Amino acid sequence: MIFAKFLHILGFIVWVGGMFFAYMALRPVAATRLSPEQRLPLWEGVFGKFFPWVWVAVGLLLGSGLFMMAKIGKPPVHVITMFASGSIMMVIFAYIVFSPYDELRKTVAAHDWPAAGAALGQIRKLIGINLILGLLTVAVGALGPLAV
Repeated sequence: MIFAKFLHILGFIVWVGGMFFAYMALRPVAATRLSPEQRLPLWEGVFGKFFPWVWVAVGLLLGSGLFMMAKIGKPPVHVITMFASGSIMMVIFAYIVFSPYDELRKTVAAHDWPAAGAALGQIRKLIGINLILGLLTVAVGALGPLAV
């Protein structure tokens, strides 16, 4: 069980920590210092490196979470809450990858900066939602039964 907990912690550190860095540090600097012709390919490249790690994190979270839930039997409310919010986050992430990120990749390759900017705007909003959900999910996990 301790190894499953370790994998679970590793998964959410990579995913939520990466979103926090991208949203709170990289995004504001890139937005103020780079032109669209520089900023949009940067984001396309950053996501191209980060999203495979998120897929790994999703696998770790889902696998370790389901394993631990199976081991404890009937999960308490805070565990069900984490599972529900984590599942919503995974669906949002998959949507980002297969819709606006795919659009961002295509429009950056075509140097269509207005369309690439629109795609990036969608990604920004969805990652903002996932970041909030992720922080709340981590808080629920850390506080346990006190959280719900």
